[in-house]
Amino acid sequence: MFKLVSGGLATLAAAAAVVLPMTFAAPARAADIDNSALSQADFRPHVRTFGLVYTLPAEVNDLLDRTIRGPLKERLLELNLVAEAVKPNIPHVTVVHVHNADPATPARMLEALPQLPPVLNVTLGRFYTTEAAKGAGRPWWLDLGLAKEGDGFEAMMAFNTTATAALAPLRDGPLPRVTGPVYAAMGDAGKKLVQTVGVSGVNVVDGGKELRSHNPHTTLVYSMARFTPELQAAMNQTAEAFNQILPDPIPVSFKTVSIVELGFAGNVTREIYRVSLTDGAVTEIATGRRLPARQPAARN
Repeated sequence: MFKLVSGGLATLAAAAAVVLPMTFAAPARAADIDNSALSQADFRPHVRTFGLVYTLPAEVNDLLDRTIRGPLKERLLELNLVAEAVKPNIPHVTVVHVHNADPATPARMLEALPQLPPVLNVTLGRFYTTEAAKGAGRPWWLDLGLAKEGDGFEAMMAFNTTATAALAPLRDGPLPRVTGPVYAAMGDAGKKLVQTVGVSGVNVVDGGKELRSHNPHTTLVYSMARFTPELQAAMNQTAEAFNQILPDPIPVSFKTVSIVELGFAGNVTREIYRVSLTDGAVTEIATGRRLPARQPAARN
């Protein structure tokens, strides 16, 4: 599941330079992080999940709206996936999610942010379906993947490593969606991530090596319906149809990163803080108020 990145020593050194001086604002103590849900057969109840994400630029949302969102909604309704067709979501690419019922968590996340990445120029590629864990049955998603190449991708992956280290201590326990049947179906590497940082699919430094399991993508469908072979086949056909509609890579420039609140399956329900990757400026979304700037990305 993990892969060591080529050229990883330079990336790791840069990541370490960010991680070492990092300070946390009122992080959760080890005693406050409850992993008991990992031994339960059912999912941990979801209270509140917060995350750090890149929201999709308007021009990319406009393209998706004009091309595949209409056919996608029709397909979901044909398959009687009504909840999936109406589920709210602010389109985004995730950095990391943490579960914590404390409403002060977003402010603590903002305070704990590590050094920001530069503006990220990346490309979105192919549509595909994925499960939280093979054989768990649910949740599952329809995703649009991000091309794993280029300077923007490398900077995104390095930031995931440092942001995971900074924000994971703020959790009160594992993400509900990686507990119960999902945790039981995970391999050893995935289980270790959930035990130590509360979530799978992130980058960590372990034994001096950067281990990369993060798979950046934007999600179009979030579902807790049972992912039967028939449903999987239907949604795989939908993904292939969308790959024919949008066969070329979609360029994306992420100029901000946002702290958000999410539903159980990872859909963004509201944006809380937006941080500029050019100058570190912070905007509180509900009020429009400007807050003290964060440290912008280092420049060569």
